[in-house]
Amino acid sequence: MTEKKSYFPYSEYLKKIYGEKVYKLPVNLPVTCPNRAGGAGGCTFCAAAGTGFEALPPELPVREQLRRTREKVERKYKARKFIAYFQNYTNTFLPLEDFTAYVEEAACERDIVEIDISTRPDCVSREYLEVLRSLRGRRGTDICVELGLQTVNYHTLKKMNRGHTLAEFIDAVMQIRAYGFRICAHVILNYPGDGMEDAVETAKVLSALGVDTVKIHSLYIAKNTVLCEAYENGTISLCSKEEYIDRLIAFLSYLSPDIAVERLFSRIPEEDAVFCNWGTSWWKLRDEAERRMRERDAWQGKYFHYLGGAALRK
Repeated sequence: MTEKKSYFPYSEYLKKIYGEKVYKLPVNLPVTCPNRAGGAGGCTFCAAAGTGFEALPPELPVREQLRRTREKVERKYKARKFIAYFQNYTNTFLPLEDFTAYVEEAACERDIVEIDISTRPDCVSREYLEVLRSLRGRRGTDICVELGLQTVNYHTLKKMNRGHTLAEFIDAVMQIRAYGFRICAHVILNYPGDGMEDAVETAKVLSALGVDTVKIHSLYIAKNTVLCEAYENGTISLCSKEEYIDRLIAFLSYLSPDIAVERLFSRIPEEDAVFCNWGTSWWKLRDEAERRMRERDAWQGKYFHYLGGAALRK
């Protein structure tokens, strides 16, 4: 008898679409973020390198970045299909002409079945979505837009200096959905000030909006950030590992079982952070979370019965 999975893994989601395992190839572009460029100081947790700690230099041509990374993945995993993942910073903050040229370059590279664009909810507009629709129409390349929501608690978003609230995220999802692109939401379950209720409500909002995938992060404290200073000064504290796993299990329990889960914990090079994952490797934490879900008889979607007029069913 096959053991029931605790959650719907992203790898399985991709296999259902493409018939085999698909690998992401990160692309790093010479772009920043409006939350930095506007003099607002950026998100309190964001390091100077953004999330591209291990990415290739942005000065390298897109096709060169893809080729270098693909060669390594091909040798190690014998991979045949790939996703060009424009990962770092806010890619739709680029001038439209530059953005168009970069995504066209990626789509021309062999064995690229999907283009993933990482951006902010307040940087999604019709002009950029039209570029992606044209690319899909001409190349047949699937499109996914990744949005950093982090939490539905707009008070916390303000404290973290995100520069947007929940409204902008909802607007971005509605715009993207009109084009038929896939949507991935990024969330952080252990922001200072957030609690269990925020984790649950975040899962419920994502389920109601019908995003396709979610990438769950445990908050790390990168060096030389506003959050790092607050952490070292003792003006903020983070929840325990046990509390985070409790929130994670609750989040998954309320999350629609149709939403694929890309990750459960963050990953950052040890030398770039003063705190990450309670000093434990992400895969050990993943194994512990899955074990605790089995012990509690918990699974993704266990409490997914709150939509569609739930009060009428009582």
